[in-house]
Amino acid sequence: MTGVLIVCGAPIGEPLDASPRLAEVLTTADVVAAEDTRRVRRLAHALGVTIGGRVTSCYDAVEGARATALTEQMLAGQTVALITDAGMPAVSDPGFRVVAAAAAAGIPVTVVPGPSAVTAALAVSGLPSDRFTFEGFLPRRGGERRSRLRELAAERRTMVFLEAPHRLIASLADLVAAFGADRPAVLCRELTKTWEEVVRGDLGRLAGWAGDGREIRGELTLVVGGAPAGPRRPTWRPLGTALETSAAADATRPGDPESGGPAAGNLTYDDLADDDLAPAGPPGPPTQAELAAAVAGHEAAGLSRADARRAVMAEYGVTRADVYAALVSTRDPSAQKKPTHGAP
Repeated sequence: MTGVLIVCGAPIGEPLDASPRLAEVLTTADVVAAEDTRRVRRLAHALGVTIGGRVTSCYDAVEGARATALTEQMLAGQTVALITDAGMPAVSDPGFRVVAAAAAAGIPVTVVPGPSAVTAALAVSGLPSDRFTFEGFLPRRGGERRSRLRELAAERRTMVFLEAPHRLIASLADLVAAFGADRPAVLCRELTKTWEEVVRGDLGRLAGWAGDGREIRGELTLVVGGAPAGPRRPTWRPLGTALETSAAADATRPGDPESGGPAAGNLTYDDLADDDLAPAGPPGPPTQAELAAAVAGHEAAGLSRADARRAVMAEYGVTRADVYAALVSTRDPSAQKKPTHGAP
């Protein structure tokens, strides 16, 4: 009689999130194949149960060999419980090879659903979740990571990434360069654990937060909003002389408090009527002052000068020479070194 493979979702932090069924499987399975044998024993202790079968390691480096051995055991009629340190096996964790081998051998595969850092972070992010894409860990090498992010820059769905603490600053800098500093994003750290932290804002703010000298530890899940539908820099015709219109003018607009709309002075771009917008068409090229101000803004958010320049190049579609010329043009003339002639 053929055995069965049970793919077990483990708590991502709080042991009490484990289902009673997980505790039952740990006590009854013939074999428990765990990413870390010590961790699964600690989990069983926290759940108040004793693992009844044999415990074997199944981490990434040995998973290929374990898949063959575990398949043979299941063909011999044994029940194997597959579990990783946190979340669902095979989702940015070991387990895919074991599941694929079992399925190819005709062995039944079932699942004990459990907590997921991906859906937990997406749920608390407040970003659109009707459609999303899970991108897992970004490449470790900077060039490969930047290439991947350029491919994702136009992705309209919300994106979920996993990241390691020691790569967070570099990854956020590359995200700013590829997506723009104003792209909405939420960083979730240590979800369901004692030091749970959720940082909200945009990529520029997150880059500044990560780069301010703090020590960052734990499991990190980053949720990033999808690319906007229109141009990144909307163009509109000023209301009067500027958006800060007079109280008398505001009283005649939908933002007048007596009309039931948003309070005057809190007008947003979404509140503007169609006839307030400039004629349709792409925004004009940025001025040198705009480019220089954008670089300064990124630096104030915590990016290095080089990363700030790359971010502006990506946001405005300009060259490195354009950004350099903008910075030179806005320097204080008195601070610039005057050329000398006839010097030896």
